[in-house]
Amino acid sequence: MKVSYFPGCTLKNKAKDLDLYAYKSAEALGVTLEEIENWQCCGGVFTTAKNEVATKLSSVRALKEACTKEQPLVTVCSACHNVIKQTNHAMQTDKDFAAKVNRYMNEDGGYSGETAVYHYLEMLRDLVGFDTLKEKVVNPLKGKKIAAYYGCLLLRPNSVMNMDDPENPTIMEDFIKALGADAVVYSMRNECCGGYVSVESPDLAKNKSNAVVNNAKAQGAEMIITACPLCKYNLVKNGADIPVVYFTELLAEALGVKEDTNE
Repeated sequence: MKVSYFPGCTLKNKAKDLDLYAYKSAEALGVTLEEIENWQCCGGVFTTAKNEVATKLSSVRALKEACTKEQPLVTVCSACHNVIKQTNHAMQTDKDFAAKVNRYMNEDGGYSGETAVYHYLEMLRDLVGFDTLKEKVVNPLKGKKIAAYYGCLLLRPNSVMNMDDPENPTIMEDFIKALGADAVVYSMRNECCGGYVSVESPDLAKNKSNAVVNNAKAQGAEMIITACPLCKYNLVKNGADIPVVYFTELLAEALGVKEDTNE
């Protein structure tokens, strides 16, 4: 199976492990990630102003390329996924916005949101299947007590992201179980870590991050996994005293391909 792949800026510098493990793991599962040619920054955040077009053009170009190749578009970074998914939804539902974008891009035939957008976790659940993933595991992570940290962007706004129940999600816990580990459920797994206020209010960001980590530890967590580079950075920077790792690193370890990522 081949899918179009949007890595995003952070995966090419500060979060290279997230990218490398994603490639290796996909290969082990029979999925080829075909990186979008000449991709650019997704825009960083989705701006809700309807007259704001420029920051969304990169996402539309990536979506258009995947559409031309008749492939779904897969992302790994939760921030990129949020921007691309919301942009695709705007192209589907807001005719005035879509018309502005297509006039600006001068695209033949235009683009109207035809591409299916998947987060890597959704790809594992919906395209590969967690049962298939479980069968492919060669190094079961038995005995590890792992807490999933969703953060803000994977699940919200739910009317657009439509990944899971925003208040009681299970996709990452099901992923952890498929790898053979014990999933730790805790109340703050989908609360903000404070990443977007870390420059303006570092004390607030630290308090938010520490609250997440302490809550996970109180429920027995020995490790936290996340899909967001900013969340990982913020939790580690603010003093997490248990490991915080990308979910793809855990996946690569369970699939037996982690040692190959430094080739």
